[in-house]
Amino acid sequence: MSNTRQLKERLIHKFFYGIAFVSIFTLFLIFLFLLLEGIPLFEKISINDFIFGNYWYPTSDPPEFGVFPLIIASVAVTAVSAVVSIPLGVMTAIYLAEIASNKVREIAKPVVELLASLPSVVIGFFGMVIVAPFLQDTFNIATGLNLFNAAIMLAFMSVPTICSISEDAIYSVPKELKEASLALGATHFETIHKVVLPASLSGISTAVILGMSRAIGETMVVLMVAGGAAMIPGSIFDPVRPMPASIAAEMAEAPFRGDHYYALFATGIVLFVFTLCFNLIADHVAHKYKQVGAATL
Repeated sequence: MSNTRQLKERLIHKFFYGIAFVSIFTLFLIFLFLLLEGIPLFEKISINDFIFGNYWYPTSDPPEFGVFPLIIASVAVTAVSAVVSIPLGVMTAIYLAEIASNKVREIAKPVVELLASLPSVVIGFFGMVIVAPFLQDTFNIATGLNLFNAAIMLAFMSVPTICSISEDAIYSVPKELKEASLALGATHFETIHKVVLPASLSGISTAVILGMSRAIGETMVVLMVAGGAAMIPGSIFDPVRPMPASIAAEMAEAPFRGDHYYALFATGIVLFVFTLCFNLIADHVAHKYKQVGAATL
């Protein structure tokens, strides 16, 4: 009986090991494909000129392949989106897990999770038809299709993910910890601030990672509402073109295996590295917060 159990455990272990290996190998193949299709560009242009070039005119004569404005646009849109979505998502999670009644929680949480399933094209259409004219009229700007509009729409997409996962992490904090804090004379707010949040920081950090990862790589929303201007923004109301939007908008028009084609794949490499670095930093922060939370408790 024990031998059969050990055999089952080994088979399960090997099964999950195989699944993990397939995932990593698939990711490696994707990155290898990006390298093979993007590296030929650097036979005609230096990496420095590509990364730090200020002009993206791939169809001009001669063409300009500077992705610096696209990188700045991606960073700016993601940063503004994070400023909006992280506090809103985490505070909503705290309310649902610690303050709201069971009746409110049973209604609000499914609604929040339903928002996470909205197609990005619907959110982009909402940004074009409703938000863009509102921004244009309210702030008296030339166009409502700009960096701020794109950031708001990305925040709208990220909040449900951040809120739902953060709420689960907060709600799963052992009840004994909260009861012990209250028994020692701490208020409900002090218990949330000094006990619940430190205990759930790792889960909240994971929620932020997943939410912002979706914002970094989102294509359709930024393609529809960011404005499509490949320039370095001077304010949050300037039109921009993040890297995913540029790839999606131009890939169909780029001649196969031409310089424009290679430039778009090279942009994909930059986006891949950018996303990888973000996830590594976020994972390090999540691990640090996990240690801090354990030490605090």
